[in-house]
Amino acid sequence: MFRPKVPTMPQPTGLTTPPAVVELTTITPDTPAPPPAPATPARPAVQLTPGTVLALVGGGTAVVLVVGAVLVSMLLAVALTAASVAVCALTVRSVIARR
Repeated sequence: MFRPKVPTMPQPTGLTTPPAVVELTTITPDTPAPPPAPATPARPAVQLTPGTVLALVGGGTAVVLVVGAVLVSMLLAVALTAASVAVCALTVRSVIARR
């Protein structure tokens, strides 16, 4: 009951395909190499029109303004939290000092 049972590898059933036949090929140094393919650019060059330049500048400006507004609001939140903690600390200190 407590002895481990080692599984046996089952034998394959059904039709099996024989191994593929490997044919040897000979390499002769006399055969010339095929000519290289002509060099073509991977993609066409990007052409900037005045409209696309204006769109890129406008998009970049919008991103800078949004990121700046988020950073300023986070700084303001930290400053307000620090001020309120300071006021709470002064209030608690003055209440404890009166006793």
